[in-house]
Amino acid sequence: MNIYVGNLAPEVSETELTEAFKAFGQVGSVQVMRELFSGASKGFAFVEMPGRAHSMAAISGLNGKELMGRPMRVNEAQPRGRGGSRRR
Repeated sequence: MNIYVGNLAPEVSETELTEAFKAFGQVGSVQVMRELFSGASKGFAFVEMPGRAHSMAAISGLNGKELMGRPMRVNEAQPRGRGGSRRR
């Protein structure tokens, strides 16, 4: 399951997120989203965990929990829409 993690402090790394999520089960991948040119964190990430039970436990256990001074927003990632603005 793909999990969205928001409200991250700029200094949070993939390693720190992996450690937080490993308490709930196997972590497939972690990707902190970064600005294209500066490499600065955008303040959110995606975590992939195999198995719905472990993913839901991580969401319940980590949503609102502080990491580096900020309460994380953790929920199931939603599929991306078509994006872009609609011209009329």
